[in-house]
Amino acid sequence: MADSDPRIAPLSLTVPEPAVRPGGQPDFSGVPIPRAGTVRRPAVDEEPEAMRDLAFTIIRVLNRDGAAVGPWAEALALPDDELLTGLRHMMLLRIYDARMMTAQRQQKTSFYMQHLGEEAISCAFARALSPGDMNFPTYRQAGLLIAGGYPLSEMMHQVYSNDGDRLRGRQLPVLYSSKPHGFFTVSGNLATQFLQAVGWGMASAISGDRKISAGWIGDGSTAESDFHAALVFASTYKAPVVLNIVNNQWAISTFQGIARGGAGTFAARGLGFGIPALRVDGNDYLAVRAVADWAVARARANLGPTVVEYVTYRAGGHSTSDDPNAYRPAEESAAWPLGDPVVRLKAHLIARGLWSEERHAQAEAEILAEVTAAQKAAEAIGTLHTGRRPSPRDMFEDVYAQMPPHLRRQRQEAGF
Repeated sequence: MADSDPRIAPLSLTVPEPAVRPGGQPDFSGVPIPRAGTVRRPAVDEEPEAMRDLAFTIIRVLNRDGAAVGPWAEALALPDDELLTGLRHMMLLRIYDARMMTAQRQQKTSFYMQHLGEEAISCAFARALSPGDMNFPTYRQAGLLIAGGYPLSEMMHQVYSNDGDRLRGRQLPVLYSSKPHGFFTVSGNLATQFLQAVGWGMASAISGDRKISAGWIGDGSTAESDFHAALVFASTYKAPVVLNIVNNQWAISTFQGIARGGAGTFAARGLGFGIPALRVDGNDYLAVRAVADWAVARARANLGPTVVEYVTYRAGGHSTSDDPNAYRPAEESAAWPLGDPVVRLKAHLIARGLWSEERHAQAEAEILAEVTAAQKAAEAIGTLHTGRRPSPRDMFEDVYAQMPPHLRRQRQEAGF
């Protein structure tokens, strides 16, 4: 019998390990980075089999001198005011994050999740969409709302769960929702939204509409079964959807290799389903926008789904409940080779004579004043421990079209 043969070694498992742990020297040697402008741009209608190479490289537009180069830059050709708007959106998201992080530390809210280092992804992608398109986001795509003009005060009401919260305190802070802004309610159950995005896109096609959807998922959540089910349905029915994977190197405490397995890249997962797959520098605002335009145009032309992997780095903790120093070197963020998205777009604008360090400092001060004013207005209504809160009656509403008797009795017992 094999199990008793001393010549046969016992079975064992391979458990992937990150290149370095706390106290070690940051190591990103396993992230090959091509020169900006060297990755080809396929035609929107190119067959998936012909573009397999794009799942194993990184599309980059901004070089080290701040210049936009290569075929993706040439196809983009954004006007100057659009670039300046993009920089402002990222700055606004970063300053908003900082204020809400401080508010959580002051116990004004129970929880918060920041976007530090990932601002370009959602802020740029939002500008590629049209009114009526629908995002199915995770908790780290608030830039979709900010770039879509959603009021900061509304976001803060939701974080504080005060009486101004449109969701009436029934969602964890940062799980926003706004149908008019194409932002489907964030789900705390990870990966569910990926399959929902495909279903929404299929429904749009069935109804003969022109609206597309976009699904969002983190690298860790790609290990969930919903991720794979989404790829099955998207590929089978050629749903008009962009399937976005934000690879920020870390799930809450496990590095990307745990979820990626032997696939090489997350984008490569799409190849087995016959879906075109691209990898893009997630810290390059112009590259993200160029790839988003391409994938959106493909979906809009009824050519089916696209998988896009954004290669980025989560500079902060997973949430206010997380201490990243427990599982990665404190210096790792500074060593990330793709830099800071705000700094890189700022350098591009300065190189083109559209911006300056002085104007940047002034803009930071103006945006901080704007965010502070919105925060004061929100806190005047209420925070976690003070002010006006939604009524407990609200927990019984919006669940059933006709409230069942047992809930009606519970509401009455609660005094409502």
